[in-house]
Amino acid sequence: MSDDSSFKKDVLDELGDDGLQRLAQQLGTDPAGAQHVVESAAAELADGLPPDAVASEAAAPPQDARPEDAPLQGVATLGGLGAVGGGLAAGVLAKATKPVATAVAKKTGLPVATVTRGLELLVPVVLAVLSKRGAAGKGPR
Repeated sequence: MSDDSSFKKDVLDELGDDGLQRLAQQLGTDPAGAQHVVESAAAELADGLPPDAVASEAAAPPQDARPEDAPLQGVATLGGLGAVGGGLAAGVLAKATKPVATAVAKKTGLPVATVTRGLELLVPVVLAVLSKRGAAGKGPR
């Protein structure tokens, strides 16, 4: 059994009550609805990322990286990952955003565009959790 529930919990803990409230406002839902989105998105992201995704992306840029593949707005770097690692990890998560938003929208009934805007708030939180887990020697699972 994977450590998926632990990853969801870590993301929710990192987001905090204030962050969950901001996300709820962004999504046009209540905190319980926002929590469902966070849990669904964390599960989708954990399933789609290899355990060492952050470390491997920080070590070497992707072969097909293009300047137009910029990370989501406000997700360029996070402490602990460094400028290069944070930007590359954000780029990986940014590429995963569309399929994750589609899957979360199907699970929650929210429009894909709304979920995508919510993920823009959630991606930095996921990066922070992955950074902390990477420092502790754990992957997303």
